[in-house]
Amino acid sequence: MVKWRDRLTAHQSTGHPINQTMLYVLLSICCSVLVSIMLKLAKRYHIDVYQAITWNYSIAIVLTWLFLKPQLQNLDGAPFNLFVLLGLLLPVLFVILAASVRSAGIVRTDAAQRLSLFIPIAAAFLLFNESPDAVRLTGLAIGITAVVCLIPWQKKERNKKAGNSSWIYLLVVFTGMGVIDVLFKQVALVKQISTGTSLFIVYSLAFAVALVGLFYQVFTKTMRFSWPHIFIGWALGIANFGNILFYIKAHQSLAKNPSIVFSSMNIGVIIFGTLVGVIIFKEKLTLFNKIGLALAILAIVVIYYPETFTNILGR
Repeated sequence: MVKWRDRLTAHQSTGHPINQTMLYVLLSICCSVLVSIMLKLAKRYHIDVYQAITWNYSIAIVLTWLFLKPQLQNLDGAPFNLFVLLGLLLPVLFVILAASVRSAGIVRTDAAQRLSLFIPIAAAFLLFNESPDAVRLTGLAIGITAVVCLIPWQKKERNKKAGNSSWIYLLVVFTGMGVIDVLFKQVALVKQISTGTSLFIVYSLAFAVALVGLFYQVFTKTMRFSWPHIFIGWALGIANFGNILFYIKAHQSLAKNPSIVFSSMNIGVIIFGTLVGVIIFKEKLTLFNKIGLALAILAIVVIYYPETFTNILGR
């Protein structure tokens, strides 16, 4: 769910060896895919996804307080407008993410999440006046092509309605995750506010927004409150937070080579998500989907190792 974690890199190296870094990356990948698996299984076990997502934020607040040590004493200059916007977007997009996993599958949804990194790249060109270069434009074009290939354009007639919504969910996940990434990058520019502090505030706002929505649905009798969903939501939140925590630790242990962590994480989630989706959940991929997965990995490599492709283009 948390593609925007790519901003969490402003840490000093702790001298951990590369194998420990890769262990953190592997644990982060496992937590990320575990979130998708839990969302995939929700319908089978009659789990109300909205309630689970709501309580997910409650445990995320606690874990952020324990592990990331937010500093709330001085919030002067904090970008509360961005915090509020993120607090609104996160629970909404989480619900859409769950719908995408159910409708389009783990493979396509995880790939769409990872490819959302191209939204902030495009924003850098269009909104923040960065000069485009040939390599990043090439990576951006490959990434967009990958998204198009991942969309389930053809479905059997009996699944026509689901197929019509699948591509919408994928595009919303792709765009929404990218927008959230841009917003978090703007939050990161406020140096006096730590990562832990920003996450604590955003999670608190997201929980408040989701809780209001939950109470509204219970009072209007469109939802029946269920106590077990609190514990289900905590399990989801632990996996979601574990994804973030291990990702941060990977960057801390290899601070001088963030591209290794970035690329390993994104490519790893696509590959592991594909294996889980195809082998365990028997998700069917068309030839175009398989091409899209290959292009997604290629696009990530192009973006994170631009010097290699610059040399190629320069020849």
